[in-house]
Amino acid sequence: MDMYKLLLVDDEPDNLALLYRTLRGKYDITKTTSPIEALDILEKQHIDLVISDHKMPEMDGVEFLKRVYDKHPDTMRLLLTAYTDASILIDAINYAKIYRYIKKPYEPSELLLTVANTLEYLQLKLDNIALINDLKELFAGTIKAIIDAMDAKDSYTTGKSKRVTFYTMKMVKALNLDTDKANQIELAAMLHDIGMIGVSDDIIYKVDKLSDDDWTEIKNHIRHGVRILEDIKQLRDVVEIIKYHHEYYNGNGYPAGLHGEEIPLGSRIIAIADAYDAMVSKRAYRPARTEEQALEILHNMRGIQFDPALVEVFDGIFEEAKSEISEYEKEAASETENQETAQ
Repeated sequence: MDMYKLLLVDDEPDNLALLYRTLRGKYDITKTTSPIEALDILEKQHIDLVISDHKMPEMDGVEFLKRVYDKHPDTMRLLLTAYTDASILIDAINYAKIYRYIKKPYEPSELLLTVANTLEYLQLKLDNIALINDLKELFAGTIKAIIDAMDAKDSYTTGKSKRVTFYTMKMVKALNLDTDKANQIELAAMLHDIGMIGVSDDIIYKVDKLSDDDWTEIKNHIRHGVRILEDIKQLRDVVEIIKYHHEYYNGNGYPAGLHGEEIPLGSRIIAIADAYDAMVSKRAYRPARTEEQALEILHNMRGIQFDPALVEVFDGIFEEAKSEISEYEKEAASETENQETAQ
């Protein structure tokens, strides 16, 4: 296996040399005294782990690592710091999504152990990314068959899973989430309504207003979906996202009454994409809402049903996503028409 690639950043040459001597021979190391130069290095080569000093004149280490996270979310980040104030360190970790901090002065053995643990965590993430990609490839036919079955069961929602996944992944891209998280959310979006297979056709095709009992049965699609997927241990995190995509930001959703950031991020993202597509889709028991009406409802439900910050993200990706979905559906319809003509 190739050596992990480390980038060391410290404005003090002596400190940088000590850091380098402690880690050399074990890793492929690039070093610099300038965080500005470090950002340039990151643009030009892949780096697995950045280790940065905290107090630097050119750019504070926390701000530097925040920029690393914003542009390269899959790169791990460690902070070397002389600060002992817990609140400062907690703020730094939350702001720059730092994996660990190391207090100065440090013992070489402590540094080596922390770096090894960080890279072990990175490897687990990389293995999980590879696993999810393998699952997507392995289950591609199965997932397509499931989605086709859902579309066939409910003609009113044909293409829903594809559209919800498309809106979801546009939001994921705007949030610059790491690859592992993005892959999990994509699979969850594709399969979020798999449990609708277990809902009675009488309810799905009902033209009258749905009763409380009907809505209870529809809510059970979450339970059905979890039951279908829960035995696939590789999809454990994906199932958690699916399980909670009908929770409300204020805690009044189902099935667990979670609120705010207790709800998994992927669930909060899919909730918005799913709700928008449901509102603009015609159902047997109600007409489709207009685009403007649906967007207004999303805005009115900020802080109630939906994460307010994520509604803003949806606003930012909406026009481009809508245009691309429209173009895709036109191409798909044309391809289907050509195939039918050829037959």
